[in-house]
Amino acid sequence: MSDLRIAVVGAGMMGSDHVVRIENRIVGAQLTAVVEPDESRAKAALANASNAKWFPNIDAAINADAMDAVLIATPGEYHEEVLIPALKAGLPILCEKPLTPDPQSALRIVSAEVSGGKSLIQVGFMRRFDAGYKSLRALIESGEQGDLLGLHCAHRNPTVPDSYHNDMLIYDSVVHEIDAVRFLANSPIKSVQVRNLKRNTLGPEKLNDPILVLLETDSGVLATVEMNVSVQFGYQVKTEAVFEKGIAEIGRTSGMTRFSDSKISVDEHTTFKTRFADAFDSQVQRWVIAVKKGTIDGPSAWDGYLAAAAVEAGLEALHSGKQVNCTYEKKPSFYK
Repeated sequence: MSDLRIAVVGAGMMGSDHVVRIENRIVGAQLTAVVEPDESRAKAALANASNAKWFPNIDAAINADAMDAVLIATPGEYHEEVLIPALKAGLPILCEKPLTPDPQSALRIVSAEVSGGKSLIQVGFMRRFDAGYKSLRALIESGEQGDLLGLHCAHRNPTVPDSYHNDMLIYDSVVHEIDAVRFLANSPIKSVQVRNLKRNTLGPEKLNDPILVLLETDSGVLATVEMNVSVQFGYQVKTEAVFEKGIAEIGRTSGMTRFSDSKISVDEHTTFKTRFADAFDSQVQRWVIAVKKGTIDGPSAWDGYLAAAAVEAGLEALHSGKQVNCTYEKKPSFYK
């Protein structure tokens, strides 16, 4: 079977990372197009792609028949304007999280996919492809340590740019935990509550960080999430699961341990690109294999909608300080 021709839409930090990934580490696919309105940014990405062409927008790439599938890596607020024409063209899609920024637009995407009659969208919640998360999910499902009672999650960044603001704590960062907790507990998020820790004065001036988020699932599992984007020491994502019989932990630092000057130190990641490199590679590789079979192999557009609905509750909780219940539309039979 010939290689799958992929267009990467968006040549920023995430998109340029996918360009290198597809070009160098993914089997059975080739990068044939970079869709990016900023020509200089596109050319920087094309420097790492031997056979790809530049297109200023998705319509131009579709009209040129430049690809068989689309990987969307633009900021979330621009996803819908790429998703709709890609769906109309019948193109398989891997869309970085979020599917869209809010449940209303996410439902429009769901409706468009259902109307087309074929499952084409996979949402890029890459933690589901991380070895630690997969192992923990398998342990929970096995019942070996009894029922899952709760989760303690920590998501820490060394720094964020001055443009990063409070709402982004929820829709850009906690959204990962929203999906991961639902994935691990195999149960929808029921409610969200947000409290602020003492503010880190080293963060951006208008950012009130870190926050503590309490997620409750329909099954009664409580998950605490420390969202901390100005912690200064590295990029760290850890989860501790509390069972009836014991504890399990994933995400412990696996870097080099050094013993010198009467101190013991362990290297930590400084970016998501290295912390989840294997997960990103696995996600894209499995998507390529699935597309060739005419299916997807990961979170669906409906999963993207569920995350968007929980994010909406999380934003309300962030602003109000109250516990907010999540509300969801009925799941279409298409996704069963």
